[in-house]
Amino acid sequence: MSFIICLASLCFLMFVAYRGFSVIMFAPIAALGAVLLTNPVDVLPTYSHIFQDKMVVFAKLYFPAFLLGAIFGKLIEMSGFARSIVGAVISVVGRERAVLSIVVVCCLLTYGGVSLFVVVFAVYPFAAEMFRQVDIPKRLIPGTIALGAFTITMDALPGTPQIQNIIPTTFFNTDAYAAPILGVIGAVFIMVIGMSYLQWRVHSAAKAGEGYGTGHINEPDAPSHDLQVNPWLAISPLVVVGIGNLIFTRGILPDVYGASYVLELSEMNKPITIAVKSILGIWAVEAALLLGILLVIVASFKTISAKFSEGSKTAIAGALLATMNTASEYGFGAVISALPGFIVVRDALTAIPNPLVNEAITVNILAGITGSASGGMSIALAAMSEQFIAAARAANIPLEVMHRVASMASGGMDTLPHNGAVITLLAVTGLTHIQSYKDIFAITVTKTCAVFFVIAVYYLTGLV
Repeated sequence: MSFIICLASLCFLMFVAYRGFSVIMFAPIAALGAVLLTNPVDVLPTYSHIFQDKMVVFAKLYFPAFLLGAIFGKLIEMSGFARSIVGAVISVVGRERAVLSIVVVCCLLTYGGVSLFVVVFAVYPFAAEMFRQVDIPKRLIPGTIALGAFTITMDALPGTPQIQNIIPTTFFNTDAYAAPILGVIGAVFIMVIGMSYLQWRVHSAAKAGEGYGTGHINEPDAPSHDLQVNPWLAISPLVVVGIGNLIFTRGILPDVYGASYVLELSEMNKPITIAVKSILGIWAVEAALLLGILLVIVASFKTISAKFSEGSKTAIAGALLATMNTASEYGFGAVISALPGFIVVRDALTAIPNPLVNEAITVNILAGITGSASGGMSIALAAMSEQFIAAARAANIPLEVMHRVASMASGGMDTLPHNGAVITLLAVTGLTHIQSYKDIFAITVTKTCAVFFVIAVYYLTGLV
């Protein structure tokens, strides 16, 4: 019975997320409903000392990264840098290679620290124009953007500042560059299979005589191809974020703070000892994003100054919403993992003898249920990270590999129909699940397969 209660709670949360209701409101309802059915007297203590405690811990750790990432992405958009980067890439790759051009642009922006949601808005007008000119069906745009923005640069490539690559650092004491060789191998696998699939879809449509189509909604105005901002200047903040992240991670911060740091201010009752390694990845990304923000402001002050007030409010609102959504799911996971019914789930997953496969399946399932890569991974790691670490050490598997597998697995089945990024992508492009979701799902399947491909490569070669 206790297992059924946990399962019902998870299904309820998935249902309300799919229906578009706020996870911030329904995550505690789902969690406390399970507690109510298990032991009613524990509802209030559980809410105040498990759910809220874990939610606050998540917000404390990751809100600055969400906030700085949102502001950076908004500034890149307002300054015209995103438009210049898109135009420059298209001119280099070629307008006739519309699919590849859009994928490359999305990869470049997301790896440079721009939010996935900002990328969708920035790239769509150019994708629509290019697909129209080359006469590729519009319904293939979401799958193309998904390959570029929701896969390799979200969680596979080492060093990406996206939150899906940062969350595992606090559980495994790793950094954003964990398992770089495996990450690159996984990224190549995804890119080759994903591009092959999209090109097959384009050729199939051409053979069937299907073009861009008519009667579409949300058709954008033709974007300006006047690059106004020098492309090299436009891309410089992305480069600064990437290089800054590496330098802060591997050089400056370890040299300054060491393995641990004792914070002792004059008015403190007692000093605070900080385990730097567990927080290093977050600090490095935050410092790198701050450098990128300052560079955009200096380089484009006149352009963004008039719009900065409203633009920053929008970015902050988005960051708060994203943080609280994921923090609520994190609190939900902490409550569920404390219930008797979760023991059944844990024991069932323990029956999978391989630690990496166990972790990949667990994260993938929970990301799919919650419709959130960061949320599902947070639930899985909050509930089972100690078990994962113990199993990895027993099998002599580096925790860097556990980091990369968890990160990549989170971006697999998270893109089920109720995923927020999928819903936003389809809304922006003016398309429906019926028209375009199967291509997004195909990219998702490729992404899921890539995780197990990376695991196989590790066992065959020992590469990390």
